[in-house]
Amino acid sequence: MKPTLKPAVVFVLLAALAGPAFCADDREKAAADVAANWLALVDSGQYAESWFQAASAFRNAVSKEQWKSALDSTRAPLGKVVSRTLKSATYVTRLPNAPAGEYEVLQFDTTFQNAAGMIETVTPMLEKNGQWKVSGYYVKRAGP
Repeated sequence: MKPTLKPAVVFVLLAALAGPAFCADDREKAAADVAANWLALVDSGQYAESWFQAASAFRNAVSKEQWKSALDSTRAPLGKVVSRTLKSATYVTRLPNAPAGEYEVLQFDTTFQNAAGMIETVTPMLEKNGQWKVSGYYVKRAGP
């Protein structure tokens, strides 16, 4: 007589095997949602609010006035976002010049009104309270 697995046991085994993938997907979705909401603030010129909504490490590294000035000089001239597509999402626990932690490095192919072919990098980090917050933002021209 062949041993058979009951459907409930099979479900538990499948759930256990699939668990890490669900966790990674949940992590990426949570980080991407935070990034999208934060980018909406930046896109609408709410630079001070984007600073308030950023990770504590971000706010400790740059003052609100420095942040507003940086975006006024680099982001505002690009104009409105025409399109933004997620290019990649990479989970890391270490980044240069950043404390050890959990980060999701999101890169977007972005076209602005005054600049096509740009790459935006948004880096949410998991704060000690369990919330994802943006800890870094860079925009540069794609390619060589």
